[in-house]
Amino acid sequence: MEKREIQHPDKADKTFSTGAYSAGVMVAGDWLFVSGQAAVDFTTSSFVLGTIEEETHLTIHNVKRICEAAGFTLDDIVKCTVHLSDIKDFDRYNAVYASYFTKVKPARTTVQSGLGHGIKVEIDAIAFRKGDK
Repeated sequence: MEKREIQHPDKADKTFSTGAYSAGVMVAGDWLFVSGQAAVDFTTSSFVLGTIEEETHLTIHNVKRICEAAGFTLDDIVKCTVHLSDIKDFDRYNAVYASYFTKVKPARTTVQSGLGHGIKVEIDAIAFRKGDK
């Protein structure tokens, strides 16, 4: 099985590790697994805390950038898992989330979780596309 690490293309210090994981892992050219992303500015390696809408936009932007680095698009995403620090934010987060997935929407699980650093949302994703691009 061919496995390749995908880094966030905007990450300023490519040698700095934020943990024992990869931002994304592409398998056999068809599958991409994106680790949980949050409202992070990767050019400064800092969290950007704001409203649930603002954090959701930036979080999905980070998912999208990792997809693009691997040659995928948001339309290739088949499953997302979403963690909200407060489930009461669901409707506001969901409105932003829905604006990014205008075709067949990915399968999704959304739960309330204890999130660190004061973030309001974290999203991981699985993407599939047939054929190596």
